[in-house]
Amino acid sequence: MRNFKSLSVLASAILLLLLNPVIGQAQRNLQVSDFGKTKDGLSVSRYVLANKKGMQAVVITYGADLVSLKVPDRHGEVADIVLGYDNLAGYEQDKSFFGASIGRYGNRIAHGTFTLDGKVFHLPINDGPNSLHGGGQGFNKKVWAAADHSRPDAQVLELTYVSPDGEAGYPGTVKVTVTYTLRAEANELRIDYSASTDKPTVINLTNHSYFNLSGAPAKDILDHRLLLHASAFTPVDSTLIPTGELRASRGTPFDFTKATAIGARIGENDEQLKFGKGYDHNWVLDITGKSGLKVAAEVFEPTSGRVLEVLTTEPGVQFYSGNFLDGTVRGKAGQSYGHRTGFCLETQHFPDSPNHNNFPSTELSPGKTYHSTTILRLSARK
Repeated sequence: MRNFKSLSVLASAILLLLLNPVIGQAQRNLQVSDFGKTKDGLSVSRYVLANKKGMQAVVITYGADLVSLKVPDRHGEVADIVLGYDNLAGYEQDKSFFGASIGRYGNRIAHGTFTLDGKVFHLPINDGPNSLHGGGQGFNKKVWAAADHSRPDAQVLELTYVSPDGEAGYPGTVKVTVTYTLRAEANELRIDYSASTDKPTVINLTNHSYFNLSGAPAKDILDHRLLLHASAFTPVDSTLIPTGELRASRGTPFDFTKATAIGARIGENDEQLKFGKGYDHNWVLDITGKSGLKVAAEVFEPTSGRVLEVLTTEPGVQFYSGNFLDGTVRGKAGQSYGHRTGFCLETQHFPDSPNHNNFPSTELSPGKTYHSTTILRLSARK
């Protein structure tokens, strides 16, 4: 009798899953597979997050990288819309930060130095005279610990890294968590960042995915139409360090307050465009008085109909038009990534903030928690 009851309970559970595919999918663990070993012999895993709406995100534990993001176009055809590599060796050699989780400090710090509580800290120089994205061995070159926290309404991957005191010149032991969440019923990939420290430090985390909404990485992104909810940007010097000015974008090639093709003004005779070799600047997001998530950017690709909306809690977004892609990097399926075949929208605090008192602070103190959220919302127009 006891065996009969056990079989009956098991049969009922199986029947429930069959009759309710949403529950069956939502409670399924993330797909995980081996992605190879680093040169130092550390194992790297590959996780797949998928939903019933046709969206799939692939994340690896090396760099907490987003290596693939597949979404349907207006005809329901699914394609990968981010640049990257097919293997771990590509990411270990990568200098373009494809799909990477960036830290400790996203973007540039002038001359690799900043002062905190009266002490000067020196960082690795890896971008002209400056430090970029945490130096040459930032968070994008670390192997993160992963945990599957999927729940009935979403697939959830949490990645954790502990950065020791003094790593890359930064003070404090910092515990960092990056969480990717893909909802079952919506084509939205949410990225949550959190961090804590045992000493005063600075931190600025972001994701560095290169998007090409056409799904054809041989095609440039100049016909993508970009709208930024920002009426000012931070102009830079010739080394791409902000001058400290918040400059109105109206009447300049930096005005994307109305949807405009990325390539419409990128070649204009403008000093800022010459410094960046195109767009490589931080935009100051308009403040509406409401805290929390706000729409920072919207991008439309006319051939596929794909639309990307970027929502964030951050005060700025770095728009980079892939100016330094030159065809020498070969990515997925051996594809050569040519000039401006991908764009980045890096939600962030401003570049070089530790050296500008008028910029939003990036300081983090013991007992406080850093938290930031960005949502990538995908859809398609008919």
